[in-house]
Amino acid sequence: MELHILEHSLKVASIEKEGIQICTHGLIKLAFLASKTRCKFFSLTETPEDYTIIVDEEGFKELPQSEHISVADATWLALNVVSGGGNASNSQPIGVTKIAKSVIAPLADHNISVFMLSTYQTDFILVRERDLPMVMHTLSSEFTLLRVVNGETVAVHDLGVTNGFVKPKLVPRPIIHPLSSPSNMFCVTSLDPDTLPSVATLLMDVMFYSGGPKEPGASSEDSNHIRFFSFSLIEGYISLVMDEQTTQRFPNNVLFTSASGELWKMVRIGGQPLGFDECGIVAQISEPLATADIPAYYISTFKFDHALVPEENIQSVIGALRTKSTAQ
Repeated sequence: MELHILEHSLKVASIEKEGIQICTHGLIKLAFLASKTRCKFFSLTETPEDYTIIVDEEGFKELPQSEHISVADATWLALNVVSGGGNASNSQPIGVTKIAKSVIAPLADHNISVFMLSTYQTDFILVRERDLPMVMHTLSSEFTLLRVVNGETVAVHDLGVTNGFVKPKLVPRPIIHPLSSPSNMFCVTSLDPDTLPSVATLLMDVMFYSGGPKEPGASSEDSNHIRFFSFSLIEGYISLVMDEQTTQRFPNNVLFTSASGELWKMVRIGGQPLGFDECGIVAQISEPLATADIPAYYISTFKFDHALVPEENIQSVIGALRTKSTAQ
């Protein structure tokens, strides 16, 4: 298999809910008027706590400076596993569980922190730019390493730097963070970029104006229902993650669906904000799922992590993960 190192230099940032209004002009431009920018990698994810932005340096220029925006202290690079060659964005999605043992676990063994973004099309593994030599050294025996330069994919080789690279001591990875599963069911979908203008007003409402306080009279049974919405526009491909109720607001035949029309349940990882320095969080979750051959999407955000698993697997997933968290 091939591991593509994409050419985008990425920023990861958090926008506070109360500060979103000062950012909407730039965010709308990045999402709906991409041809007016030089941005090629943009992702916006809303959680109950904040908005997480992953954006390349050109796109970051569209955002204002504000005390409501916190930026992770690193430049990140996106890695993409491609099976059987071809362009990273049009390859078949392989799911985070399919790369758990070949990519996620080895990086965790070498104390390399990762930030995950699963999309409808594929999975992006974000690593700090400064960690790239160690990433290449770790993965070069399993993958053909290719780097995208000016849109062209060229072969790269392990840098040959071995001084200071210590063979990792493999240790168990118990799950140490609290897990929860909201009541929502989610869809992972996409749409044709040509249809984006026809639903732009609806999408803007979903992104920025539908997540306020619950309406008076909302039933108490919705107390475990969380606000989660993710929009990505990466190299021309759109990916959407939203709950089932939100999809029903869209016109028929606009959103892509899988042949099975599959619904996904969420496992939310973290009781307190996770931060960016702890290694192995993605591996703690994805390895047991890989062992059980359960597909999963995985979306890291500025404060918490989120795994999406098929609806019918949620109870066994929660049980397996909680067993792993107490077995150590």
